[in-house]
Amino acid sequence: MRTEEQVNLAVERYADMIKRICLLRLKSPQDTDDVFQSVFLKYLDSTKEFKSADQEKAWFIRVTLNACTDWLRGLARRRTLPIDAALEEAAAPEESRALLEAVLALPDRYRDVIYLHYYEGYSAVEIGHILGRRENTVYTLLARARALLRKELGGDQL
Repeated sequence: MRTEEQVNLAVERYADMIKRICLLRLKSPQDTDDVFQSVFLKYLDSTKEFKSADQEKAWFIRVTLNACTDWLRGLARRRTLPIDAALEEAAAPEESRALLEAVLALPDRYRDVIYLHYYEGYSAVEIGHILGRRENTVYTLLARARALLRKELGGDQL
């Protein structure tokens, strides 16, 4: 069991990232808050010792993605939020709104790799470890996601 100080430090480090991941996956601020709390409760109860900050961050990402998937599969998903409201919550600058809308419209498997690569700065190897996929699979998913975004946005920005 972790101390209050350890949990507070983890909240300071990872709260924004976890909320962004949850909002991308759940598209609901209310559901995001529920999953956010459950992630930190799991951290509080966890006895896992991390060798590095990167390992700890990867653990938070994996637990968050799993918690979002569980939430979406569970009966607790009884309310939804229109994507426009989710975009307003994300408070994206106007010039990146079209890109954010396109990323949010991607299937989960593509959205996750795009988010981890472009927003969190992970390499394909690291994403493979986090998501439990092979490196080449991650490269394929990134290429397909870029192609979908290029088609949707009508450009070669990615």
